[in-house]
Amino acid sequence: MKIRAKAPLRISFAGGGTDVPPYPERNGGCVLNATIDSFAWGSLCPRQDGRIRLASADFNLLLDYTTQSEMRPDGQLDLVKAVINRFGAKDSAGFEIFLHSDAPPGSGLGSSSALIVALVGLIKEFQNIRMTPYDVAESAYRIERHDLAIQGGLQDQYAASFGGFNFMEFYGDRVVINPLRVNPDVLNELEHNLLLCYTGQTRRSDRIIEDQTQRLESGNAETVDALAQQKQLAVDMKSALMRHKLDDFGGLLHSAWEAKRHMSAKISNPLIEEMYAEARKNGALGGKITGAGGGGFILFYCQFENKLRVAEALTKMGAIPKEFAFEGLGLQTWRAQEIVTTVGIFDSAPAVYPRAV
Repeated sequence: MKIRAKAPLRISFAGGGTDVPPYPERNGGCVLNATIDSFAWGSLCPRQDGRIRLASADFNLLLDYTTQSEMRPDGQLDLVKAVINRFGAKDSAGFEIFLHSDAPPGSGLGSSSALIVALVGLIKEFQNIRMTPYDVAESAYRIERHDLAIQGGLQDQYAASFGGFNFMEFYGDRVVINPLRVNPDVLNELEHNLLLCYTGQTRRSDRIIEDQTQRLESGNAETVDALAQQKQLAVDMKSALMRHKLDDFGGLLHSAWEAKRHMSAKISNPLIEEMYAEARKNGALGGKITGAGGGGFILFYCQFENKLRVAEALTKMGAIPKEFAFEGLGLQTWRAQEIVTTVGIFDSAPAVYPRAV
């Protein structure tokens, strides 16, 4: 019997940065985001020979351990090792884990956090641990931010765990997830009008977040004001969404990008600025980088009559448009009967799968 898991990636609309400590503890943060039909995928197969084998299709990597091995962070599948260590999963007869993500790390879609959520899902099922979506998200957050000391915020783990459209509130001692019951016509119209484009560049989000945090700690007025604007824009965009004011939503997306650019000088770059200007010239009402910045995906809101023209203009600049739909479910786990094949994925190094963008 194999255990499967998938956790959705997300797009963020406004509020990003207000979920990054120490801002939530001092001011309270809020974020508006939604999950999409791209996923982090995982599979776990129990063994009985004391071996632990880890494979990643994205990194074309296969690691082999025993249940007695020390799994120390060394730059190779550290996220996987950290989940195994936190849950004490080595105290078993062994297992195999196989992983794949629909977007690369640094894409701005929360793929690393979604992968940890999927891994937590696999291990909790393997060890028969009962966990709520809050428990899964909190565990994923602590693994990523504390055990591995990777700088970042809280929204990605909660988005992947809960799924759907959410207005998230972050405080020093708690996280509150407010699921939004968005009208189906509004969802369809958003999918019709939103354009997600890969810039062709990935980035190290922790360096951008480190700069943003240092500016906040030093009381930089530009950063402090931009974060306050992000918080208010998340509220305003939620209101526009629930009131079916989608052109207002698109305009607020532009305001969110204007505010985000002032949180850190590392968030934008000449390529992003050029692409954004070209999209606006061809009819986009607004847009923003979907993650910390510096590369990854840009999300644009266009009236549908202009969407193809915007996509064509950005494609000429080297961007790659990505079709997507909203995903209403968060982490999902299930069990599958093992199918006997002549050659298994662990009989040799894993094949290289093309990354979806």
